[in-house]
Amino acid sequence: MPHNMNEKERYIMAKQFFKTLLLILLITTQSRCQMKNDLPAFDVEISEPNQKYEVTPVFARIKTMEGVTAGFPYGSTSGNWGYSGKSWTTQHGTPIGFEVTYYSRYEDKYYYIDQDFDVAHMKEMVNRCYANDDQYNKTSYLKSYVAREHSKEDTDDLGFPYECFSRLVFGFAPKGMIVVWLCYGEVSIELGRFEAKELKDSAKIENAKKVYMEKYRIHPERYEEARKSMHLPNATSTQWDNYRLRYEWSYKVKNENKKFKFLGLDLEYYNAEYEKHFVPRITNEPTSSRAVPKVIHLFWETGKNERYISRIFFDWDKTNEWFKTSGIEDNFFNINIKEDNSQLTIDLNGKPIEVDSIRIYPNSHLRFKDSYED
Repeated sequence: MPHNMNEKERYIMAKQFFKTLLLILLITTQSRCQMKNDLPAFDVEISEPNQKYEVTPVFARIKTMEGVTAGFPYGSTSGNWGYSGKSWTTQHGTPIGFEVTYYSRYEDKYYYIDQDFDVAHMKEMVNRCYANDDQYNKTSYLKSYVAREHSKEDTDDLGFPYECFSRLVFGFAPKGMIVVWLCYGEVSIELGRFEAKELKDSAKIENAKKVYMEKYRIHPERYEEARKSMHLPNATSTQWDNYRLRYEWSYKVKNENKKFKFLGLDLEYYNAEYEKHFVPRITNEPTSSRAVPKVIHLFWETGKNERYISRIFFDWDKTNEWFKTSGIEDNFFNINIKEDNSQLTIDLNGKPIEVDSIRIYPNSHLRFKDSYED
């Protein structure tokens, strides 16, 4: 400020300066918020095969195409394969890779990975929206997804028929195995399998250990106690690698009841993927490369008071062996529902197969576009 200004003039000038500075900060903050609002928004989950195989990130970041900062949730993995059961602060941007150093306590090893995703593929995937249900869907059921910017065109006052990209899920298995899924509501699609490398450099290990203990406030005695008590020397990722095996298969569903309406089918896989199918897709679904099914959920009606849900639970070892030995390129599960809806049978390519269990429940609440009127 000029030296010839009196105290009052200096006060007024300083006040104006801080007002201007505050206005600039406000505009900058609003611009950043607006930029984030225009970007894909997603939650990040870190999952594990089971509680024995818990790992803890030490350093972690998610790379975004727009350069927006995104990261992992605080704490260790949880839940089960492909689903952590925990939410965290919503992240923004188009994820195009990740970098993480993590501690595998049951192996007593630190791992590191710096992985990129295919940018063109991720640009497409974050703009996909998959059918959530068919209740309000007035467009083509044959498309498995629509572009995010067009997903609101087919809505009415009751809701949205599509789920856009909402979660990025990481799964950590033994020996550095990492699988990533992209999720759209219930729909889950595997992005890929990646492999972290064990840290061998003693200086890097000591640094990671130091940060890990400070970040999570772990006392040295507790660290040593957990390292010994939770160690699993024979841990392997084979089981979760096997779950990723894929075969060409589809399904056919029949019921001799003339009032039969087949309305929906959900496919839950051992590799943690999940699909939702609706009319007319479910009436003539071609074979495609799929993992071994864990549960098939069926929804049908034979009248307004005859609505049903059935769940078929599969055994991975048996089902995988049937696929391996079928000798057929395009496999079909044939599901036949009894006319009175009391039972159903299932075979693979005309040959009976054994499943863990089959359950049929009355459906008291789910309604579809083509449901019988109440």
